Amino acid sequence: MNSALTSLAHLLMVAHVSAVVALFVGIVSSIAQARVATTAIESIARQPAASGSITGTMFIGMAMCETNGIYGLLIAIIMLFANPLVELFLQYAAL
Repeated sequence: MNSALTSLAHLLMVAHVSAVVALFVGIVSSIAQARVATTAIESIARQPAASGSITGTMFIGMAMCETNGIYGLLIAIIMLFANPLVELFLQYAAL
């Protein structure tokens, strides 16, 4: 019984560490969005005539960065609140 609880504690520890890593992905994607916007503004300042194509490309880059952040947040929420591994562990360990 004690080893089962220790194993469950390790499983929860790994879930929390993976949630922290997934949230770190969200922080990095915010930094990437700021960099995309900064580069686009600098490019438009250098070539105002190309602002249409630069803006379109910027929005595509921002959408990709935002999607990455949302996936990281979703994975963190699943690992913290709806972790399917805990239910499987409890089922097989018969706790």
